[in-house]
Amino acid sequence: MRDITCKVLVIGAGPGGYVCAIRAGQLGLDTVIVDGAPLGGTCLNVGCIPSKALIHAADEFHKLDEAAAGSTPFGLSASAPKIDFPKTIAWKDGIVERLNLGVGGLLKKAGVKSIRGWATFVDGKTVEVATDTGTQTIRAENIVIATGSEPVELPDLPFGDRVISSTGALALKEVPASMAVVGGGYIGLELGTAFAKLGCRVTVVEAADRVLPLYDAELVRPVLARLEELGVTVLTGAKAGGLDKKGLKIDHGGKSKTVPADKVLVTVGRRPKTEGYGLEELDLDRAGRFVRIDDRCRTSMRGVYAIGDVSGEPMLAHRAMAQGEMVAEILAGERRSWDKVAIPAICFTDPEIVTVGLSPAEAEAEGHRAVSKLFPFQANGRAMTTAREDGFVRVVAREDNHLLLGVQAVGAHVSEMAAGFALALEMGARLEDVAGTIHAHPTHGEAFHEASLRTLGHALHI
Repeated sequence: MRDITCKVLVIGAGPGGYVCAIRAGQLGLDTVIVDGAPLGGTCLNVGCIPSKALIHAADEFHKLDEAAAGSTPFGLSASAPKIDFPKTIAWKDGIVERLNLGVGGLLKKAGVKSIRGWATFVDGKTVEVATDTGTQTIRAENIVIATGSEPVELPDLPFGDRVISSTGALALKEVPASMAVVGGGYIGLELGTAFAKLGCRVTVVEAADRVLPLYDAELVRPVLARLEELGVTVLTGAKAGGLDKKGLKIDHGGKSKTVPADKVLVTVGRRPKTEGYGLEELDLDRAGRFVRIDDRCRTSMRGVYAIGDVSGEPMLAHRAMAQGEMVAEILAGERRSWDKVAIPAICFTDPEIVTVGLSPAEAEAEGHRAVSKLFPFQANGRAMTTAREDGFVRVVAREDNHLLLGVQAVGAHVSEMAAGFALALEMGARLEDVAGTIHAHPTHGEAFHEASLRTLGHALHI
């Protein structure tokens, strides 16, 4: 096969990698992108997109189930609902395929050469790519490592058959009668909630003393209440062991017991994918498990960059995308550096959780004299009309000049408010700016307005 020489080589075609390649191509840089997996990476193929499709399908089925049980407040009724789960999975796969083809089209439009194969470093300027038709050598002036992350496997619960990762959960052909979810982080609770709505008996097993440890207790409380409504059992302080014929063996409170489980979903975290790419051939500094980078995503080796999950926390697709765009512009000669005020984080549980910037406790820990108030959806007209009054919007601001430090929300559909929260922080908004902005009525967004007013001392609707 013919060797290739290029200006930019991107290894990994996930959100960070393909965005970097597209932007580099738009800027006229000779760019090649390589990945052995389908375009789009974990997020598009076996992560963000398919999981949200499954979560939505589960929501729709659960609504029908509630109507059949006569438990909706709307006066709706329905016959016993059924789900054709293989059809649901086919619908989910169809969305992934459309987006996958879309990424390919965007790369082609930007003039990027896309190669399906596994890249291995020879040195800091050269990689060998193993494809179905042979091995190809690529020499690049600049290389961007965007290899992403993978699920962490537990020694006593290796993946296979009854033990599945999030990838396996999204590929199931039928809804299991029972499932044990090992790990009470956002991935476990998102998928666990979805399968509970589809009729699966779900038990969450978490070794720590609380689930969703990245979010403060005030935000998590409505999620726990909803899990209880859905019949999900949450066991904290419980250590997962191996399997027996009945299910998952655990140690809970010093007592050994078995959690009935047809499937065991292990979601104890993700780790950067750094093995199998020949990175040992490069002199790259590490930050723990991650490749160390500076504020321009440069590694310790000149001409080698790292973006996305392989470069550190938070391991979020939108962080990777922003890094990829920035690196492409740096390689094109633009003056760029990482200067983001905040990166939104969303937990697609029921209700959803959004955090942008600092929580009250984090603000205090950083030495800020902060003020903070929340506005409950119980006083929000739009929330009432959807029969989902659980949750609130909370703002955190400096006491002296009212500069916003953070915004958090928990409630149905609050994920769609994340962009507005992030925009306010990125533009340096103050409480008065939010309070002085007309928010459309009736919408969930009014809670952001009212929370700001309340923090200023003059809420109107509470």
